[in-house]
Amino acid sequence: MTSGSLTVGKVPPSVLRKIVLSRLGAADKRVLLGPGIGEDASVIDFGEKALVVHSDPITGSVENVGWLAVNVCTNDIATRGVQPLWILTVILLPENFTQTQLKNVTSQIDEAAKQLGVAVVGGHSEVTSGINRPVIITTAIGETVNKKFVQTSGAEIGDSLILTKGVAIEGTAILAHELNSFLRGKLDSAMVRRAKQFIKMTSVVRDALTAVEVGHDSVHAMHDATEGGVAGGLQEIAWASNVGVVAYEDKMPVHAETQAICKALGLDPLRTISSGTLIISAAFESSEKIVTGLIQNGIQSSIIGKVLDKKEGVFITRKNGTKLSLSRPVKEEIWRALEKSLRARRKR
Repeated sequence: MTSGSLTVGKVPPSVLRKIVLSRLGAADKRVLLGPGIGEDASVIDFGEKALVVHSDPITGSVENVGWLAVNVCTNDIATRGVQPLWILTVILLPENFTQTQLKNVTSQIDEAAKQLGVAVVGGHSEVTSGINRPVIITTAIGETVNKKFVQTSGAEIGDSLILTKGVAIEGTAILAHELNSFLRGKLDSAMVRRAKQFIKMTSVVRDALTAVEVGHDSVHAMHDATEGGVAGGLQEIAWASNVGVVAYEDKMPVHAETQAICKALGLDPLRTISSGTLIISAAFESSEKIVTGLIQNGIQSSIIGKVLDKKEGVFITRKNGTKLSLSRPVKEEIWRALEKSLRARRKR
């Protein structure tokens, strides 16, 4: 690796600040919230309303790329406490991609968008040389009245941390699909089939909107646990809010399918991509009410930790009593498994 080379995964925060966030074009007073570490979506003033906008790529999945393209991006609108309304999709296809495969991708986009009540209003599609799998970049848009929205950076000392559904939701589904043949040799085929169905849990739109409806202004911050999993999501809330965080592994639900797949692949579920898992930072006195409201709406949730003073650190207490420090950028686990599989295929 040459000096200054970047590795697979998110650009490290230090590089992001220095090279990306320092080059943001013209200043505009209508930008109420712009790009920042951990912030999920930008907010632009439109008078009585504000637009909430976010873009995201899907690069780690093939079989469910269309479904994830819609859900992962709209999740980041919902974490503002806002209903997503419109999306634009840029579809980049590898050479020799068939019309039948493209139909499968667009059918997934259509199904996911209809389930969320979202309209596809534009985008672009092309066959692109130099890529070996489809890549979809989606821009999602919502609107909020009275310029009211939730920020990742809003967590306050003393808040309770709430987790929905469990850890490594998206990772479980991706690994079950992409490494199906390997896992079927290690796990019961019924378990692999169930793990594939986790793809249907990757939206946090209901989670986020329910939390805001129940908790109102007591919801201080929300974050979708994407790359880096729950560990990465907790870290980004802490860094964005300039606070400390402690969470407890034994309070985080881990589905049997997730546990089995991660064990078979030697992965840490807490550091595995987890779209579908919402992390909520809410006032302590309202946290039980929010959890109850989520459960009553069929959304599994639990209190997993609390927000601390920054000097107390950012970490997860493991079941064995050790600490997983989140002081450095979390390395996403799924790339290791997918890269290993890709290398094995090349040798055949």
